[in-house]
Amino acid sequence: MQRLMKLTVLSLVAIGFAAGCNKKETEEQSSPAPQVTKALSTVVVPAQVQGKWKAVQIEVADKNAHLKKVYSVKIGSDFKLPGSDLTLKVETFLPHFVMEGTTLTSQSNDLVNPAAQLVIRENGKEIYKGWLFSLYPATHAFQHPQYGFTLVDYQPAS
Repeated sequence: MQRLMKLTVLSLVAIGFAAGCNKKETEEQSSPAPQVTKALSTVVVPAQVQGKWKAVQIEVADKNAHLKKVYSVKIGSDFKLPGSDLTLKVETFLPHFVMEGTTLTSQSNDLVNPAAQLVIRENGKEIYKGWLFSLYPATHAFQHPQYGFTLVDYQPAS
């Protein structure tokens, strides 16, 4: 009799467990996929870098005209690209770019891994915000049907 009761209890537990698993699987199948949240990065310009750089040189390649021209763009200022509807703004320059978790910063004021944070607007609308790396120009390169952008030089503050 006890053996029969144990078998009955074990059977009920097994049925309950199986039903619970099926219910959970059904809930997982019917629930929407989890949302992936992209971690926002923070740019930190260390005191040893602040105010030490006044501009960067950006080479603009006009793919249609097969021409390249270098422009000096002051850090923090808007620059209207001649003959286009584009405005460039270098928000930040980091001479020794490093990424520490979600923080983007510069380890020193030495030109080890120069990077410029660039915002591009077309007819006033932001179409790109990202980084140009002089050592790795193809990394995260902005794709525009007519223009290409490359960080080529940097101008220290006087």
